[in-house]
Amino acid sequence: MMPNPNMNPGSFSSDSLPKPCSKKVAMKRKSDISLSRRSAAAPVIIAPAESVALAATNVEVAETRPTLARVWREVLGSNNWEDLLEPLDPLLRHEIIRYGEFVTACYEAFDLDPASKRYLNCKFGKRNILREVGLGDSGYQVTKYIYATPDINMPIQNRACPGRWIGYVAVSTDEEVRRLGRRDVLITFRGTITNPEWIANFMSALTPARLDPHHPRPDVKVEAGFLALYTSDESATSTFGLGSCREQLLSEVSALLNQYRGEEMSITLAGHSMGSSLALLLAYDIAELGLTRGYANQDIPVTVFSFAGPRVGNPGFKERCEELGVKVLRIVNVNDPITKLPGLVFNENFRVLRGRYEFPWSKSCYAHVGVELALDFFKMQNPSCVHDLETYLSLLRCPRALQIRREGTNFINRAKELLTSAQNFDALPWKMPRVPL
Repeated sequence: MMPNPNMNPGSFSSDSLPKPCSKKVAMKRKSDISLSRRSAAAPVIIAPAESVALAATNVEVAETRPTLARVWREVLGSNNWEDLLEPLDPLLRHEIIRYGEFVTACYEAFDLDPASKRYLNCKFGKRNILREVGLGDSGYQVTKYIYATPDINMPIQNRACPGRWIGYVAVSTDEEVRRLGRRDVLITFRGTITNPEWIANFMSALTPARLDPHHPRPDVKVEAGFLALYTSDESATSTFGLGSCREQLLSEVSALLNQYRGEEMSITLAGHSMGSSLALLLAYDIAELGLTRGYANQDIPVTVFSFAGPRVGNPGFKERCEELGVKVLRIVNVNDPITKLPGLVFNENFRVLRGRYEFPWSKSCYAHVGVELALDFFKMQNPSCVHDLETYLSLLRCPRALQIRREGTNFINRAKELLTSAQNFDALPWKMPRVPL
């Protein structure tokens, strides 16, 4: 297979689940701070006393480390994360973990108790959700819950699938704006949990997105199941049913952009597994419709943090996202089979022969979008951990605590073990501690 020239991978490796480590050390390593090297250098302080020297070193590190408010555009991919992945910049790593924790809130708050009145909905109200999941000091306020309606009829039920809670929209508070350097509109999506969502994942046929009615762009194609989940509503079953996931999101994002018109803003989307696919579809939709144009005399950056995400569309979709300036950082475990689907064989690595001859199927294959940050972890005793969001974030918190170990198990066997353990996904421990700033 030909290597993908657009990939810019950084990598960490392990053979087991992460162990606790000092977060302070992980966040204050000066030698890895690529962004710091772009800031003004601090003066060298020499003192005879060891204690004074240590204090001077701490001051130097504090002075050379850039604040997020000054470099947030780079952290959100304005330069495609150039020089920030090898080694992984601590400030970028902190932001990846922070956005990942917002995604875990979707799992923790999703009610899977069939006896509950909130079954398949969020357990908490919008005002309380972040506090209830341990993110009360995150500096964001949830403004809207998002529901998705799978356009699938299950054989065992006599009615269409109702809308299920899939994520939320939040906006940074005034205090958080001062730390971030901009007003951040955040949209998060959970991954696959219910049976209809699993079926949607395997609807791997490519279909034209056609999200902009004025410019259909038939060459821009996406996976049919993801598109159906994004655009389907409850109109077939109820006159006053839910609008589509797309309608809910575009309405709320438009309202927030108008509310904070004139401020410096960003739109950040984060999702895990299937949720990362919805995040990318929304990012493309927002940019294609031009919702970010004309504010504060420049376009509002749109960035996706994709955790364990599958491919979403064809090369035409990838190219159009790049043309529109949509930035995507894909955090990927190289042993996670979900990140290799759909298009296990016919993908961006199997389009061109010897860099010159394009295969006839090149426009109908799948292609990843964005820049890849590659992780490497696997555990024979628990193969489902390769797709576990908590494992992703735990490894990012303490990458040096883990070592490489090859267990002699090929990818196909690992994939089989993962799929056979899929029924246990609901029992995975999603909760994790907050990362201090």
